[in-house]
Amino acid sequence: MKEQRSERKVPKPVPPEYYKMLEELQVLDFVIVELTLYLDTHPGDQDAIQQYNLFTQQRKKAKKEFEKQFGALTSFGYSYSQAPWDWKNAPWPWQV
Repeated sequence: MKEQRSERKVPKPVPPEYYKMLEELQVLDFVIVELTLYLDTHPGDQDAIQQYNLFTQQRKKAKKEFEKQFGALTSFGYSYSQAPWDWKNAPWPWQV
């Protein structure tokens, strides 16, 4: 039986805009998580709820723009796919 060698696919380089947009998403995620934790203990704080909704809206917009340029961030129904299936084409988080 012939031994099969797996060839490692070298990730294609990504433009600086990829990192900028990814960092923006990470910042928004951080703020949303912090507001979520705060609201767990202060559920009546209307200002925090407004901030949470504002940052959630900004995150959805940023995610849409990122995925339009660079492909899906997540799978399992959280992001749409182009045709053909493009999930495997985007750089994986550990590749950037």
